[in-house]
Amino acid sequence: MAPKLVYPPIPTFQPIPPIIPRLKIIPITHNIVSFTHSLIPTTVFGDSSSGFRHTRVAEQSSGLVGAADKEIEDYRTTEQLKSDLYQALQGINRGIFGVQSAKKSEIEGLVALLESQNPTSEPTSNLNKVGGSWRLVYSTITILGSKRTKLGLRDFVVLGDFYQTIDADKGKAVNEIKFSVRGLNLLNGQLTIESSFNIASKSVKASLLSDYYSHLQLMNLFRRNHELLLKIFNPEGWLEISYVDDTMKIGRDDKGNIFILERTEKT
Repeated sequence: MAPKLVYPPIPTFQPIPPIIPRLKIIPITHNIVSFTHSLIPTTVFGDSSSGFRHTRVAEQSSGLVGAADKEIEDYRTTEQLKSDLYQALQGINRGIFGVQSAKKSEIEGLVALLESQNPTSEPTSNLNKVGGSWRLVYSTITILGSKRTKLGLRDFVVLGDFYQTIDADKGKAVNEIKFSVRGLNLLNGQLTIESSFNIASKSVKASLLSDYYSHLQLMNLFRRNHELLLKIFNPEGWLEISYVDDTMKIGRDDKGNIFILERTEKT
């Protein structure tokens, strides 16, 4: 009998999974550092003869996780900032009938920069700077929608200049709001609002004394909406004078409104 050859069974091969290295991730805490680069030689900073002032204005955080407050640096002089502000105010009718958000942000940014360069550190202690006659050039108070319709401030009634006269010695402020009414033979008149004020720390508190119209026709026109007018141009409340020099005054009231006024020769 021929011998039988017995072969060992052929093993079944299983695919070997690839070896994937495992990385251990270790969290690292970073300190966020803000770097600012100057385009102007630092030798001029603090040198009043250079005409430049190194201004830093804090900008609020975006609120995102990991975001840090940052500072905006500006090297414009006070006069340059005021010139830029007047340029930004062109064509917006004092902002009373609304301003686009981008324009409003631009104006408020310039206001913040000017406030950081306020040449009068304590305006309430220097009322000679605050006193006198002023004309409103910008306000964040707006007359929109139903308010504007109720007051007829479209084609029939035109809102004119807004003047403010401060008598520091008597502690009295007089606000005059000019109107012209086309339907009444181009009647020109004004609403006068008188208020008293007193100094409390760095703010001024105003209280209404009286209000009256220059013409009976104007009073009849606004009779129904007189309270609305007073609400818009309300002299009562707290006001902080955040900037004042020989030609410009900026204030912020307790309702969050901003007022920019320029000195006028009106007496």
